[in-house]
Amino acid sequence: MVSASNRWWIHEDWLAVWLGLATLILVPLGLRPALPAFKWASTTALGGLFNAANIQTSLILCAILFVMALPGALALGAKAGKFALGFLVVFALSWLAQLIAGNSTMAYWGIEYVIFALVLGLLFSNVIGCPAWLMEAVRTEYFIKSGLVIMGATILFQDIMEAGVLGMLQAVLVVVVVWYFSFWLCRRLKLDDEFSAMLSTAVSICGVSAAIAACGAIHGDRRRLSYVASVVLIVAVPMIVIQPWLIKTMGLSDVVGGAWLGGTLDTTGSVVAAGSLISETAMKMGTIVKFSQNVLIGVAAFLLSVWWSMKSGNGNQPKASARVIWERFPKFVIGFVAASLVFSFLVDPAVVKATKGTLTGLRTAWFALAFACIGLETKFTDLLTMENGRPFFAFLGAQTANVIWTLILAWLIFGGMFFAVPKL
Repeated sequence: MVSASNRWWIHEDWLAVWLGLATLILVPLGLRPALPAFKWASTTALGGLFNAANIQTSLILCAILFVMALPGALALGAKAGKFALGFLVVFALSWLAQLIAGNSTMAYWGIEYVIFALVLGLLFSNVIGCPAWLMEAVRTEYFIKSGLVIMGATILFQDIMEAGVLGMLQAVLVVVVVWYFSFWLCRRLKLDDEFSAMLSTAVSICGVSAAIAACGAIHGDRRRLSYVASVVLIVAVPMIVIQPWLIKTMGLSDVVGGAWLGGTLDTTGSVVAAGSLISETAMKMGTIVKFSQNVLIGVAAFLLSVWWSMKSGNGNQPKASARVIWERFPKFVIGFVAASLVFSFLVDPAVVKATKGTLTGLRTAWFALAFACIGLETKFTDLLTMENGRPFFAFLGAQTANVIWTLILAWLIFGGMFFAVPKL
């Protein structure tokens, strides 16, 4: 009989891989559910989103996600009945978040569904409270890791080449310098290595997704992960509005401004929204740089897993070995890379194009569920009191350094001083 500890295929990372890969197999084979509509500009249009057809589409999507998530949830110890009931609540919060974000004004200002999912989850948990049956469905990492595997299919190697050497050059310089400065600052503020690694990775790469990858690589505390995710999203909101204003005020070119946005804002959607407040060129440039940083998630997770396994620690830490490194390596990264390779070189380009919308929609659905879960398991008191506020000040200091350093890089790399300015 195989012991529980040896049943590697039912660990959370692998379960996310199986769920993600199942999606990437079924969608090209024809499982392409209709996705709910969320865009609206007036109360009349909003009312139209509550018609029978859109509600039915939403319920079918809820059922599909539930059926796909249930086997993994059961393997992780969830009770089927409580998970089903809790999943309905989590889905309702994520659906409402996407509906609010679908308003044309919210879209114009770049306030994304992730912000509203987090806020709704926070309000629910801190005002109403989360009963035990609801917490059965709060599976933040399982949901977002599944979404990350699916995201791999939308990050193609051909696109990486199109992003250009300059975009990758900036991404690498931002990640390396900002990560080390952030880690140094965190340690100066007396945060431990675990907290420092998650905060530094979130600031330097791409926010919550990178923090989750880091948490998986070092087997971090989920309560701390929820804290980091909440701070990232809260700080991101004013940046979406302030940075475009600064770009115009300072007279930066559209290319430099876009590169600055792409290196500092934490999601592609927020980059697109902020860039659109400037110009089409700024939006494209920002997307290229942000895309280049997203590619580094897997690399960062691997390096963190190696470092965490090899670093000196107390007597309870296992000695560094290939086995320990492998055990700490976030396995969902394998699914992410595999999806990218397969969809880049083995899947018919016509199929890739035909399935991109569905895969992006399903990835968004998993992410929305995950961010609602982050809010549900986070307490406002934690944001204000955890370690006497030192993590919050560390994040603000690191993000300030990130903004300044990335602006310098964007100006040097894309300002025409050393390289030809890209024509977009």
